[in-house]
Amino acid sequence: MLLRGDFVHFPKLDSMEIFHDHLLGKTSTNSSGYIYYFYSARTNQSQALLDDTYEPVITVPQGSFFVPTFCDLHLHAPQFLYQGTGLHLPLMKWLDEYAFKAEERIDGEPELARRVYKRLAERLVQNGTGAVLLFGTIKEETNIILAEAMQNAGLRGLVGKLSMDISTRPTYTEHTSAEAIVAASSFLDRMAALTADLPPHMRLVEPVLTPRFVPTCSDALLHGLGELAARTGVRVQSHLAEARDEVDWVRSERGVDDIDVFDKAKLLGERTIQAHCTFLSPTDLARLSARGTALAHCPLSNAYFSAQPLRLREALRRGVRVGLGSDVAGGYSADVMSAMRWAVGVSRMREGVRTEQMRAKGQQGEEVDEEVKVDWREAMYMATRGGAEALGLDCGVFKVGAPFDAQCIHLFDPLAGRGVGALDFFDIEAGGARELSGEMVEKWWCLGDTRNRVGVWVQGRKIGP
Repeated sequence: MLLRGDFVHFPKLDSMEIFHDHLLGKTSTNSSGYIYYFYSARTNQSQALLDDTYEPVITVPQGSFFVPTFCDLHLHAPQFLYQGTGLHLPLMKWLDEYAFKAEERIDGEPELARRVYKRLAERLVQNGTGAVLLFGTIKEETNIILAEAMQNAGLRGLVGKLSMDISTRPTYTEHTSAEAIVAASSFLDRMAALTADLPPHMRLVEPVLTPRFVPTCSDALLHGLGELAARTGVRVQSHLAEARDEVDWVRSERGVDDIDVFDKAKLLGERTIQAHCTFLSPTDLARLSARGTALAHCPLSNAYFSAQPLRLREALRRGVRVGLGSDVAGGYSADVMSAMRWAVGVSRMREGVRTEQMRAKGQQGEEVDEEVKVDWREAMYMATRGGAEALGLDCGVFKVGAPFDAQCIHLFDPLAGRGVGALDFFDIEAGGARELSGEMVEKWWCLGDTRNRVGVWVQGRKIGP
């Protein structure tokens, strides 16, 4: 299939590239779904391809564009059932009163799990998410249901069966570290069997070792999972330095910070993604970078459950791979666009605090620090290519050899003569111009929603809307 139109991607943190009137060729899903051609449609080579092809050609009008699908690096799938609830509570109490109960319910009702996970997959597609790193529940079978829902929807789903042998809820735990390690290993085998009959490019789901976080995992369990990760090469995810009550609990119980606990268990590495990290010092962030550990930045849930924001700019400056997470249900929205906007907004608030502090220090002759804000283009990178790199995926960019994971965005309705969705007066703001500009993409980034999204593809297959 050939696609003709404008394409936008963010291949590096400080880079946005707009390709006007380009022709992209993708192999059919049965033939792998990779990009085999990507050049200007006005070249002789492209014209010859258009003249000679028997493939269908889809042309999108000016004022529309293709952009890579989003990667959500942190989402609690069973908590989708009650998103937007109980956010007035501190983290540890919220987990006890809401999260554990909901997860235990999902584990006990397979039909409810199928219903919730099917709807979650549909919502993710509607929101332009193509890849998602998922926290599941304790029970193996329920996590297989989750993986099946993602695979059937055509989504890239990295599914984590929770490992936890400590719990404030006696009915929702694994009783010993040995039992938990055996269950984690069994889950890896079952996930491999789930897609074994599919060709490699159609195996969209994979398992992730998932110690919930240090307060729910004994040292024996963490060390066992570290050994399992080293033996199998499977990815690891968890929560790190998320909230004051969590950080204080770990220090009182273990005598060290949770980053030290993970490091000692060999659960920091190039295939590890740690969520939150709001209480990490600049030195700790440098340690993440040295270990190659990626960071899932969840600015919305951080605003509710963390006493301080992530040092995002400092993490990026130190070379930490950072992507964005919705963190449903600590975050009440499963839309990565919300995470992007919060990431930029929080960083600007941090910059305001920094400049005011520097103003006071400047009066005392102090040296001025570097700025800490990020802009919308950097957020788009983290939501697309940055997230893909954290997950070890080749998507998030338009180039020959990459999988075609994309969403098509409509900004202007030529029949109605106005902008689509919330893009009011788009025709006036654009001055009648139809050639895509950076300002037009920014306007969508700020105001766009599901009404602008008219197509979503993963591995070359159209999966929505």
